[in-house]
Amino acid sequence: MDYPSDTMSSEIILSHSSSSPPPPPLPPTVVMTPCAACKILRRRCAEKCVLAPYFPPNDPLKFTTAHRVFGASNIIKFLQELPEAQRADAVSSMVYEANARLRDPVYGCAGAICQLQKQISELQAQLAKAQAEVVNMQCQQTNLMTLLCMEMAQAPPQQLYPISLDDNTQGSLWDPLWT
Repeated sequence: MDYPSDTMSSEIILSHSSSSPPPPPLPPTVVMTPCAACKILRRRCAEKCVLAPYFPPNDPLKFTTAHRVFGASNIIKFLQELPEAQRADAVSSMVYEANARLRDPVYGCAGAICQLQKQISELQAQLAKAQAEVVNMQCQQTNLMTLLCMEMAQAPPQQLYPISLDDNTQGSLWDPLWT
């Protein structure tokens, strides 16, 4: 069989390539997205970025709010001074205070706290009033029961229960309750 050299070489290459194993896949490239703080500050997010654990890239509003009120350098300094166990709570507090400051620039959280204390005082007064009304109703009920007992003690027995206890009138025991 005489094959042209081009055809034979292509057949050899095809058969050779189909019998060899495919090349190993490339290792997955790890693309680290910068934290929300570094994105907003337009800087490279370092491997040990102090802000990254607390300001994830999918929640940029959290950092924007805190940054607007406290500033990035103050947030970083504050977090570096704290032990790692307290940093998450500190960030939550900073974000809460920043939101309160944006709503009420003069009083911030203190204004919200005063308003809540006022509501507590009003609700405590309403509760005390309701409890006094309950005690008053219990006293009225006790007085009413005392009067009923005194009336029953003074009334002759036939007037209270005009029922005969014959076998024929068992149903009539309940008649006074329904009439």
